[in-house]
Amino acid sequence: MEALLRWAAELGVSDSPSSTSSSSSCLGHSLVVADFPDAGGRGFAAARDLRRGELVLRVPRAALLTSDRVMADDPEIASCIAARHPRLSSVQRLIVCLLAEVGKGKSSSWYLYLSQLPSYYTVLATFNDFEIEALQVDDAIWIAQKSLSAIRSEWEDATPLMQGLKFKPKLLIFKTWLWAFATVSSRTLHVAWDDAGCLCPVGDLFNYAAPDDDISSEEENREEVTKCQQKNEMLEEVKFGRSSERLSDGGYEDSEAYCLYARKCYTKGEQVLLGYGTYTNLELLEHYGFLLAENPNEKTYIQLDLDLYSVGTWPTDSLYIHPSGNPSFALLCLLRLWMTPANHRKAFSHQIYSGSMLSVENELEIMKWLGSKCVETLQKLPTTVESDESLLSFLQKLQNSTNWRVDVDQSSLGEEFGVFLRFHGLDLNYTESHLPVRLLRSLERWELAVRWRCTYKRTLVKCIFHCKRLIHELSLQQNQ
Repeated sequence: MEALLRWAAELGVSDSPSSTSSSSSCLGHSLVVADFPDAGGRGFAAARDLRRGELVLRVPRAALLTSDRVMADDPEIASCIAARHPRLSSVQRLIVCLLAEVGKGKSSSWYLYLSQLPSYYTVLATFNDFEIEALQVDDAIWIAQKSLSAIRSEWEDATPLMQGLKFKPKLLIFKTWLWAFATVSSRTLHVAWDDAGCLCPVGDLFNYAAPDDDISSEEENREEVTKCQQKNEMLEEVKFGRSSERLSDGGYEDSEAYCLYARKCYTKGEQVLLGYGTYTNLELLEHYGFLLAENPNEKTYIQLDLDLYSVGTWPTDSLYIHPSGNPSFALLCLLRLWMTPANHRKAFSHQIYSGSMLSVENELEIMKWLGSKCVETLQKLPTTVESDESLLSFLQKLQNSTNWRVDVDQSSLGEEFGVFLRFHGLDLNYTESHLPVRLLRSLERWELAVRWRCTYKRTLVKCIFHCKRLIHELSLQQNQ
């Protein structure tokens, strides 16, 4: 890491607004590398108190690993792509360029950066069949399978190019391509000139924060109420050239550098986070390989009756349940319309689209249906929230165990762990006290799958309680 920071400083990477850094490190003025075991692992801590919107890191274009930079330095790659493989996507080109640099070893301009990259990832595409099935929910399983299939197809398309460039055999295998894909998926930052983005040395050490994790519920509600007013104010600012607060954590700027800013005020020693965008937990798992215990952008979907979709025009992805258990605005409106007799829907559509309750009877029917649907969804899944929570504790214990056999013998989950071992070609007679690295990595992915499905089920349970509470309140109101 020290060598990387010295290399970055030589290229002009700096955490100082003056764009200067010592020869020994590009950090120390605003940021320091630190470990956060319970919050993302290695990341950045504030070297001092930071103000919101303050520049905390500047990475010049010379340090960015991009397709155009690699191809400019290696014309053979550029000519081979242009002549024989022009239809490769921007992501495929960046992956090929990344692997080309990896193949150069110490002669690569980015060797010190590449040597610091993780040796493995936990993005959804790296899950094996056992881990995918552990997601349990059909939609999540389908997304995982589709992701892996798409990546394999892209690898097959790009293999002739890599063979033509005489890549080493170990760089041609699918496992290596999957590693490179996960690197690009989880670490690139947006740039305007390339849809694949750029790999940003030092800049990719920031851990993730949900875009609105520092907004309270009260502020969030007030923001929703005044949305139109705020939109008008923003338009006025553009029209009259008034300065407005930065709306992004950073980006590539006219100074020909990637500039990253403090998303809020930080005190010295506090972890400095970066908002990559708005993602659900499944999307975070798919693209970045982690989950948030509390994700304000989480959306839980349930299977709706087919005739529901023909009633309204709301997008499918707007029909979900919030982490609190409340149905989304669109889902609630759709259910109100669906529960209205067909010959009355046109007359009441304006009231429904405004978000108003039609009647106590209509609302009662909605809550009864939604609560029953959540119960039905949970009953179709093979395990309960309680059993998942027990399994999570067991998996976490195993990953830190000095003697896995003792932990298994003391647990009621030995049979389930036996299925896991058999999938990997072992059984409960395996004699080593420490599990091999490949099993520990699989345990990590298995835990992520169980954590995701557990969060999914908890939301449905909250929705059931939400529906029961409203049914009770509406019934009292009806009887008054």
